[in-house]
Amino acid sequence: MIRADLIRIGRALSAAQEVVADYTPGEIESVLKAGGDPLTEADLAVNKVLETMLPEAGEGWLSEETADDANRLKCSRVWVVDPIDGTREFIQGIPEWCISVGLVEDGRAMAGGILNPATAELILGGQGEGVTLNRHPVNAPQTSDIRGALVLASRSEVKRGEWDPFFKEPISIRNVGSVAYKLGLVAAGLANATWTLVPKNEWDVAAGAALVLAGGGVVMYPDGSPAVFNQSNPLLTGFVAVGSSLADPAMDLIRRVSSTDDGQTAI
Repeated sequence: MIRADLIRIGRALSAAQEVVADYTPGEIESVLKAGGDPLTEADLAVNKVLETMLPEAGEGWLSEETADDANRLKCSRVWVVDPIDGTREFIQGIPEWCISVGLVEDGRAMAGGILNPATAELILGGQGEGVTLNRHPVNAPQTSDIRGALVLASRSEVKRGEWDPFFKEPISIRNVGSVAYKLGLVAAGLANATWTLVPKNEWDVAAGAALVLAGGGVVMYPDGSPAVFNQSNPLLTGFVAVGSSLADPAMDLIRRVSSTDDGQTAI
């Protein structure tokens, strides 16, 4: 079943790529949504294509660019989509945005696809099927040593100073825009970990989480419990995504860095 789902995801991403090719990153107008996030015509056009191609009878739908329908909560299988994750980067012409498609089954991220048209990277993966980068199988690096690990950080969080304590640690930090793209890079073995300790929406995370899990990695909330999707409130408290052998060292680092002066953990 997952293999058939991945074929469907691949076809939908291919169709979405054709649509987004009509728009030029860095040269597209945008408006601000009620919450202050930017929106472009490309977001809506891609959303329409994905919504047409992905859900079948009995399957739910959750997308950043579609009004939420509570009927999804009654569905075992739900598509969780961000038509363009990293819209700010797309508007600015920074090649760190992607089309993100995740399939959730009974709360678990089971299959996902992330396409970055700017870098020509297609990452697909699902439970029992592993992960591919541009159709070639890839394996995430297996290390238990946090020293020197490449950790992908949110550019906006770095600007706000939220990563300042981590820059004092023996890890290598790289700023990347899109949440989904960061997760995809971890799943593809191009980075060791990514995390955010502030809330993120399910559509930012579900596809990339499925990829990390498909590659044998771990995706959890900042408190260490497994991430669960298709919740009534699709706002996650944050997440940590990392290869399984690095999970404990990463969580130890996060807890230590996040500790307050009185020794109580902030997460």
